[in-house]
Amino acid sequence: KTEKFRIGLTRDFLTPGGGLAIGDNALRLLEKETRVSYKFFPKLSSEISPDQIAGYDAIIPLAPQITRNTLSKGNLELSVVARCGVGYDNVDVKALTQQNCILTIAPDAVRRPVATGIITLILALTHELLAKDRLVRDGRWQDRHQIRARGLSGRILGSIGIGNIGKELFRLIRPFEMVHIATDPLVNPGEIADLRVDLVDLETLMRQSDFVCINCPLTTKTRGMIGERELGWMKQTAYFINTSRGPIVDQDALYRIVKERRIRGAALDVFSAEPLPDNNPLTKLDNVILTPHSICWTDECFQAMGDSAARSVLAIFSGQVPESVVNPEVLKKPEMIRKLKENSQRWESLGPD
Repeated sequence: KTEKFRIGLTRDFLTPGGGLAIGDNALRLLEKETRVSYKFFPKLSSEISPDQIAGYDAIIPLAPQITRNTLSKGNLELSVVARCGVGYDNVDVKALTQQNCILTIAPDAVRRPVATGIITLILALTHELLAKDRLVRDGRWQDRHQIRARGLSGRILGSIGIGNIGKELFRLIRPFEMVHIATDPLVNPGEIADLRVDLVDLETLMRQSDFVCINCPLTTKTRGMIGERELGWMKQTAYFINTSRGPIVDQDALYRIVKERRIRGAALDVFSAEPLPDNNPLTKLDNVILTPHSICWTDECFQAMGDSAARSVLAIFSGQVPESVVNPEVLKKPEMIRKLKENSQRWESLGPD
């Protein structure tokens, strides 16, 4: 084959008006490379269909799922799915591996934006930002002394998970002089020695923390990990923050506990079902901040995600192994080795830019 490498992007990259939702310059690396062409899927769907991926050498998805059905048609030309983001619970990794396809993610792109988003939510909660905003809008300026904000010095920040994002959170929030604790069965204490974070068990973290932050991926082990019992361990003065994945938490239990003021408040960027229905009872609570799974969406994040995905597909097209491969076992499969070799030959035949 001597035609250009073809890349398909899911429709949610585009705004209703046809603009690029992640910023006009986010796909700059693809636009500069003459050996590739890219198109956006003609329609938006929650699950990518087999017909949508037909003929593409690479797919760059945002939110839509990639399931076993997506890959059900034989003779796939697909070499890589380059996920714009760090989570991949919406991708059937095993099916991709069986179909000799690499999955990559963009952890460096979201590490700083998510961590700063968490700090934004912590500050908004403790400074009673929404309540103060309502005072002005309701013409109740004289009631401002009734709202008491809280400082962070000496408070205990607990992270469930201390991977890429958890580590960055503790680095960035260090000047606030908080006490740092975390729980993560996969982390060796030596990995986090420079962060001055004490590793504890889940119950200790839930009971001691003034802020409980979810920073772990959604897996079979973490799904439903935080329920009525675990939330019941929290202090009445504590806050709960989830910017990871909604199904990690029993959302109904969280609603009851926040509504009954058994904790002081919560901030949620993710939910058990998305988008959150308009009539969801969480929207009626005044001690909860809700954001639409977008707390990390900044110009820096979009640029870095676009660059990361582009580097992944361009590396594979030139026969190289990209960074942040989720399923490295596929690289040892003879069919994948053959694909990479053929890609390299095709890349060279197309000539330099």
